[in-house]
Amino acid sequence: MTVLSVNLNKVAVLRNSRGEDQPDVCAAARVCIDAGCGGITVHPRPDQRHIRPDDVRALAALTRGRVELNVEGNPWAGPRGSYPGFLALVREVRPQQVTLVPDADAQLTSDHGFDLAADAARLAPVVAELRALGCRVSLFVDAGASALDEAARIGAQRIEIYTGPYARAFARGDCARELALCADTARRAQQAGLAVNAGHDLNQRNLGALKQAIPGLAEVSIGHALIGEALYDGLARTVRNYLAILA
Repeated sequence: MTVLSVNLNKVAVLRNSRGEDQPDVCAAARVCIDAGCGGITVHPRPDQRHIRPDDVRALAALTRGRVELNVEGNPWAGPRGSYPGFLALVREVRPQQVTLVPDADAQLTSDHGFDLAADAARLAPVVAELRALGCRVSLFVDAGASALDEAARIGAQRIEIYTGPYARAFARGDCARELALCADTARRAQQAGLAVNAGHDLNQRNLGALKQAIPGLAEVSIGHALIGEALYDGLARTVRNYLAILA
């Protein structure tokens, strides 16, 4: 069974737009958990334009013993104001999974993965520290990425395939090449001993084909589309719709 991890960044964007405390990120998490999701994902950034450190702390307490918390981010993002730095925050909350992403501080959204041949040496001590904290480590990679064995060699347990290009190709009606790249990347990762996650721009229309193309897909992280669809159908029903696709 592929786990659905709901990314709550967009709930925080809406809250922050008024500078108040509604909608409540933790209340949204409870609805998603009660509807059956297997995880909650957040991607705190130094500019705190959506998820904030206190949200991560609250969600760590809320999810503990119920579902997994997946914290995404740039491992080299340092402290800024009340943002303690990515690794410092992870050391504090010790989520079940950490997904390392090569984001620049001010990047709008994740749009590329690591170059494992070039980045593995720098990532190795970070991966080792996170493993020592008890966190599962996943590395964000592009479909078609090479040197996947390097991810396994430095101790990562999973990759997350960046599915943005696949989603855009699906919307154009010409996704065969991008879907094949995702499937091939997953196959090579699994051969290297890595489990496979996927995320970015997935929605109810394109998720089924990806799920079929990747046997053993461990997890999908979905936020932007899911929260948008929930505006029309309700959050609990939307989560259940995704779970039905994954089943």
